[in-house]
Amino acid sequence: MTSDPVRDTLSAMTQRHIRREAVSDQLFALLRDRILGGQAPPGTPLTAERDLAAEFGVNRHAVREAVKRLQQARLVEVSHGGRTLVLDWRRTAGLDLAMGIAAADRGLSTGDLTRDALEMRACVGADAARLCAIRCSRQAAAEIVRTADRYADCGPDLADLGTADIAWWRLIVEGSGNLAYLLAFNSLVGGTLPVADVPDDLRTAELLDVEAHVRLAEHIAAREARAAERLARELLSRSVPATAGKAVR
Repeated sequence: MTSDPVRDTLSAMTQRHIRREAVSDQLFALLRDRILGGQAPPGTPLTAERDLAAEFGVNRHAVREAVKRLQQARLVEVSHGGRTLVLDWRRTAGLDLAMGIAAADRGLSTGDLTRDALEMRACVGADAARLCAIRCSRQAAAEIVRTADRYADCGPDLADLGTADIAWWRLIVEGSGNLAYLLAFNSLVGGTLPVADVPDDLRTAELLDVEAHVRLAEHIAAREARAAERLARELLSRSVPATAGKAVR
């Protein structure tokens, strides 16, 4: 009998006395990873509820809860006839899927996900700086300048600079007037996405460039939107790991 890594993982988790109320969460994560890993290809039916219950040794209520979460994550679609089809997650899933992967102990490479999140951070930050230069109030622009001027006083400790940097960028993102950017920012800095766990030394060049922080604030206050966008992208891109990423297929 061949070994099933998914079954082995669930068995190991059960042996560690995981709470019974967490079984559906465990099963959701295992089925999610099976879909993301290609063991359940798009367009194929998900294993029937009773067979999943037998495979993992859990009750059918736990299976139903797990499948419901897969449906909410837009990884599967439940048809009117009751059959559950696997969807192409690259076309249907949202950012919440990346958050779930980041929080899990298994699944897709969190190293690649960290790089991807840092690339998203650079794009969101650059456009937020552009919009902030266009939309923010005079009072908000003045506060951004004052905060940048005080930024150097937080160094040279990288942890202190990192905290001050987040507070300064929050002013810029709020000044952009873009709610979607603000929510993405909250996920990026709040630990929901792996950017929050990036070592400060990876961000040394960005955090220690006080002059760039001051100039970016001045561009925003002067309503120089394109200059603010270019400088913000250059500054934030310094923290993106210089690795060749895989194309999303």
